[in-house]
This record gives sequence, C-alpha cells and structure tokens, in this order.
Amino acid sequence: MATCKVLAKEVLHSRKAISRMYVNKAQMMSIGNALTEQLAMLRVSGTLQKSSDVMKLVNDSIKLPEMQKTMFEMSKEMARAGLIEEMMNDSLDSALDNDSIEDEADEEIEKVLLEVAGETMAALPAAKARPAAVAAPAEQLADADDELRERLNAMRTT
Repeated sequence: MATCKVLAKEVLHSRKAISRMYVNKAQMMSIGNALTEQLAMLRVSGTLQKSSDVMKLVNDSIKLPEMQKTMFEMSKEMARAGLIEEMMNDSLDSALDNDSIEDEADEEIEKVLLEVAGETMAALPAAKARPAAVAAPAEQLADADDELRERLNAMRTT
C-alpha cells in the first residue's frame, strides 16, 4: 500500500506539473504576441520617421510664396480663358440662332400669305354672284391686305 501512496503522490505531482506547463505555455504565447506587437510598432515608427523626412525635404524644396504667386497668375489666366471662350460661344450661338429665327419668320410669313390668299380665293366666287355688294368687301379686303403688309414689314424689321 505504501507503493500505492507513492504512486498516487507521483500522479498528483504530474498533474500539477502539466497544469503549470499549460500556464507557462500561455505566458510564453502572450510574451510572443507582445514581442510581435512591439516589432510592428517599431516598423510603423520607422516608416513614419522616413515619411516625415520626405515631407520635410518636400517642404524645403517648395518655395511657398513663389507657389502662391504662380497659382494666382494661373487662376487669372484660366479665368480670362474661360471668359474668352464663353464670349466666343455666346457670339457663335447668337449668330447661329439669328439664322434659325429668320428661317422661322420666313416660314410664318409664308403661312400668313397662303392663308390670306386662300381667304381671297374663297371670296372670289362670292363676288361673281353679287356684283353690287362686292365693292364694300373689296375695300375691306384691301384694307386688311394693307394691314397685313404693315404687320409683315414690322415683323421683317425686328
């Protein structure tokens, strides 16, 4: 039985040793992760240092007052170019629009003249049927024609 007690003590010591090994393993892994994190932080800080050195060199190579002056002149030139282009586009548009307006006006004049001619032609057969009553409507038609011609001339001048 003494050997059983010794054997039981050895099993207990082995189990405690195994649990201590698991604890030690966890601590070692934690230390490994901490070292990996520190290494990454060192790399980041090195990269930031290089980046700041490059930015410093760029800042030293750029002359800020000269850059501002150049940018101001460039914006003035771009504004002038934009205004000139806008004026050219407006003048071209207005020139092209005048032609289309004249064409539309000519079409409207043709329609009015055809309409007046149609009304005049419709009034002609009625004139043969009643010769005595034709004198007054003919004068009215002449007045209407004069009025239409005045309107036509007014449209052409505008």
